[in-house]
Amino acid sequence: MYEAVHAYPDGDSTAARFALTASRRGFEGVVVRGRSAGGAGPTDYGRIGDAYGVNVVDGIEVVAEGRQEASGGIGNYRPKCTLLLVRGGTNALNRFAVEQERVDVLTRPAAGEGSVNHVLVRAARENGVRVEFDFGPVLRRDGGPRVRALQELRTLRELVEKYDAPYVVSANPGSHLQLRAPRELRAVGEAVGFSAEQIAAGLAEWGRLAARNRERSSESFIAPGVKRGRYEEDD
Repeated sequence: MYEAVHAYPDGDSTAARFALTASRRGFEGVVVRGRSAGGAGPTDYGRIGDAYGVNVVDGIEVVAEGRQEASGGIGNYRPKCTLLLVRGGTNALNRFAVEQERVDVLTRPAAGEGSVNHVLVRAARENGVRVEFDFGPVLRRDGGPRVRALQELRTLRELVEKYDAPYVVSANPGSHLQLRAPRELRAVGEAVGFSAEQIAAGLAEWGRLAARNRERSSESFIAPGVKRGRYEEDD
């Protein structure tokens, strides 16, 4: 299982600190969702992962004010990262993100003024865009905001289940102190109607996506199920 984190300079903790904490809390890997291509690169992440026994994946989260800016970010960063995420939060950005096959994950779809409906979820399924279940507000808020966050998660879960859309799960930690163990995330998920298996699948999906994209970026990849290779002829 994996967690997708905001490491320094976008968050308060370094990628190495996240990797250490993730290893201690039972994760197989972490996705560093940077807002730019700066900071530690994939080679550095490889060394960090080796040091702490976890897989550290380079990701970029496009944060834009509108569709045009988001489109520019997708075009610029897609070739430069293993995972490409687009942060939602408005209906226009949510819809734009799920219509782009080059996008791996739509993050924070219910943040701000954003909402999720059946049209958006069906588009996500058709284009293979994972919708993020963001447990951060439930874990770090209280009172009315926490109740509203729970209701938004329930609504999104119902839609994702109904239309069989792909999804990921995250607590969206900006510090290693906010990183929660899988069992804690399963407890939150059960509060909104998920099974423990569904939460585990959503956490594992980050790693599966990373493995798929790394395979596709390899020189041997031609198409799904087809690779370049050496073949011996029968005598």
